[in-house]
Amino acid sequence: MSARNNQANKAAARERLRVERERQAKKDRARRQLVVGVSAVAVLAAAGGIGYAVVQSNQPSAWESAAKATTVTAPKNTSGTNGTTVVVGKASAKKTLELYEDSRCPVCATFEQSVGSTVEKDVEAGKYKIKYVGATFIDDAATGEGSKNALSALGAALDVSPEAFLTYKSALYSAKFHPEENDDKFAKDSYLLEVADSVPALKGNAAFKKNVEDGTFDAWAMKMSKAFDDSGVTGTPTLKMDGKPVTVAGSDNPPMTEPEFNTAIDAALKG
Repeated sequence: MSARNNQANKAAARERLRVERERQAKKDRARRQLVVGVSAVAVLAAAGGIGYAVVQSNQPSAWESAAKATTVTAPKNTSGTNGTTVVVGKASAKKTLELYEDSRCPVCATFEQSVGSTVEKDVEAGKYKIKYVGATFIDDAATGEGSKNALSALGAALDVSPEAFLTYKSALYSAKFHPEENDDKFAKDSYLLEVADSVPALKGNAAFKKNVEDGTFDAWAMKMSKAFDDSGVTGTPTLKMDGKPVTVAGSDNPPMTEPEFNTAIDAALKG
């Protein structure tokens, strides 16, 4: 091979190597740009997702919004500011028994199961009226929404009639339907409607069902809950007459049996 051919071959080889290096360099640059671009998109997407999550977490819940509502739909058969005064009984009854309860309260359930029918008979007889004040503090203590949701459903029952309200309240506290304190069954509209099927005035009642499912009285329930908080009462059940606690003689405990209740009520009616 001549020296000229040898030099030409070497030059051609060097040229091919240079071209290959440039081609590889371009591929490497393109790959780096793609990786950077994808990473940037991923970072932006992650930031957007985090931002969305933060925004969503800062949004008030439906119940928080209901508590802040300036327009309140109150059930029929109520009076006072935002309809938070609920009095059931004959107008001729001179005395009023204030009854403070939380729908999830197990002690309230025991009270209602043992004394509730006596209270209803007394009210029907005109012995006294009942002023009901509903609480929701167990939702905070045990977590959940059942107290609030049940109170809203009680508003829907009250919208039907005072009698439906009392019967539905009794059903919610019954041994058959009342859940354990930590079981938030009342948070489910379907369960509240199942309980309502045991109340003749509510079974198949389309208006009642719609009000429960639509949360028509959610804001009212929150205003009622605030009325309880503002009352100074710290536990349930609490009974008062003429502003004085109705308790078992010699104690701060509410009457939990029919004999205890009758004795305490008779004393309160004379007071």
